[in-house]
Amino acid sequence: MRTRFDRLERIAALRPVNAHAAAAVLREESLVAELQGANSDELCALLGGTVSRNDYGEHLAVRRWFAEPQECTPARAALELLAPDCAAHVCDPAKWLFLDTETTGLSGGTGTYAFLVGIAWWDSGGLQVEQFFMRDFGEEHSLLRALAERMAERPVLVTFNGKTFDWPLLETRFRMTRCIKAKAPRAHLDLLHPARQLWRLRLASLRLIELERHVLGFDRGPDLWSAMIPQLYFDFLRGAPAAPLADVFRHNQMDLRGLAALSGKILAMLAEPETHDGDAVELHGLSRLLRRRGDGQRARRLYERALDAGLPAQLDRAARRELAALAKRDRDFARATELWAELADGAAPAAPGFRPAEGGLHSHRDGSDVLEAYEQLAMYYEHHARQPERAAALTRDAMTALAAAHGAGTISPGLHRRLRDRLTHRLARLERKASTLLCPGDTPAN
Repeated sequence: MRTRFDRLERIAALRPVNAHAAAAVLREESLVAELQGANSDELCALLGGTVSRNDYGEHLAVRRWFAEPQECTPARAALELLAPDCAAHVCDPAKWLFLDTETTGLSGGTGTYAFLVGIAWWDSGGLQVEQFFMRDFGEEHSLLRALAERMAERPVLVTFNGKTFDWPLLETRFRMTRCIKAKAPRAHLDLLHPARQLWRLRLASLRLIELERHVLGFDRGPDLWSAMIPQLYFDFLRGAPAAPLADVFRHNQMDLRGLAALSGKILAMLAEPETHDGDAVELHGLSRLLRRRGDGQRARRLYERALDAGLPAQLDRAARRELAALAKRDRDFARATELWAELADGAAPAAPGFRPAEGGLHSHRDGSDVLEAYEQLAMYYEHHARQPERAAALTRDAMTALAAAHGAGTISPGLHRRLRDRLTHRLARLERKASTLLCPGDTPAN
């Protein structure tokens, strides 16, 4: 049912258009078009670009070759660690396509455009970078067609957070054209995920620019703030000078070069992890990655190296706990109990404020490793050493530590109740076991 406002609006739309107002709109549109043409020519000249044409129209294309980073030839063993589920598809680096996009917003969705798509591949010992740019929204089809052709040539996609952002956005844009199809990549290496495993405990931020500075050892110098990039593009569409947008192209080139260099760094570390000469924190990150990939033997050796090199206090105890778990899995109870004893009696450095992963006894904030160490020692002495009295004593120590954590407010009431019930049940069972082992007249040991 139409409201009176709707009817009035329809009547107003039927009125003759004011000639002066219509002329002003046409003059404004003509001026914007003239400015767009001028700044497009300026941008093309600044970047040394060319106008590329295909069946779907035109777009601006820029190509540039860089000697650095140098071409990476990954070892098969490194690829199996980096991408265990698709190693067979990624063995040939000639099939790799590095990709990074600059978009009209970070929220994603159907209203977000990738106005600049940068791709790169290894070529002639260095990195060939190609960038596709739409000078207005009508050039998107042409840009996507060019990208689809490149992806058909090199079906292994390498990105940084591309599984979450870049590729889903491009898939949406391809789908919305209803006429241009891009085959899904045969494999997708998202380097954000191994970077998190290797350097999350070392760096406060895992932005690519921070990895370049602190891991790769180079500084790209003054760079754009990413939040500014959409506005620079909108300004360009309104006819603003091209120079600021040229900085967006350079930013995109640096992202692609950083991505390629990061891939070389990670693959070099994974090729021979046991001989890697990184610092203690990096060795710890590498050992965690190997542990997640199921390579427990090499992970153990790297954990030992990291501990010998001297980890920061907040990581030392975490490394001992993780190493003890691997030793237990290998049935190396001598090393496992040694590590648990160090954690239980405080011989290992304290870890103030460190928050291990959620789950089990180690979900507390402070003293979590102590509780876990007591319980693990109790389990060992009950089930393997067959010393229920000693296991009962360790369980009592765990209950004392749990009560202290509850009193200090470092454990939630619900978790405290669950752990207390579990430990109480364990202690009752151990005391029954110990009593059956006593001869008449004997007294239980403390």
